[in-house]
Amino acid sequence: CVSVCVCVCVCHLARLPFVAMAERYAIRTGAPAEGARVPELVKKRIASDAALAEEKEKALVAKEKLLAEQREALKKRTAEYEKEYADHKQQLIDLRREAKLGGNFFVEPEAKLLFVVRIVGIIKLAPKPRKVLQLLRLRQLHNGVFLKVNKPILQMLKLVQPYVTYGYPSLKTVRELLYKR
Repeated sequence: CVSVCVCVCVCHLARLPFVAMAERYAIRTGAPAEGARVPELVKKRIASDAALAEEKEKALVAKEKLLAEQREALKKRTAEYEKEYADHKQQLIDLRREAKLGGNFFVEPEAKLLFVVRIVGIIKLAPKPRKVLQLLRLRQLHNGVFLKVNKPILQMLKLVQPYVTYGYPSLKTVRELLYKR
């Protein structure tokens, strides 16, 4: 006699109003031969298997619907970000043109993001730069991190300047790095 267990997917419990079942959960579908006498426990098991199969079907439909909604929300959010980036780029172009027509200079906006890469190993490294590299999450050679540009970060970078290389990445570079890792 094989016992039946119900698997609960904990990560979806908060989002779904019912207990979700695993997709690969096998439910017995065998029915006894017609005309044969069936014990009461077997009838109960067949009824519970039918209920489980129905519940599994509902859970799969709900999961597919949830994934479709999430996919649509992601597409919408992506389109909004693309529009925001395009608007910002166009605004900078317009400001440059306006300054040029007026005979003025256009001061480019300061970068908000830094990308720092460690280029020196740990051998013969003084304690203070070693600690700063730890604070910047640069524990190994060739590690890279994105950092927000602010005064404390720039002061820390001055301390570890011989051990790192850094720059201001473009949106394209940030995308490539994030997609790669």
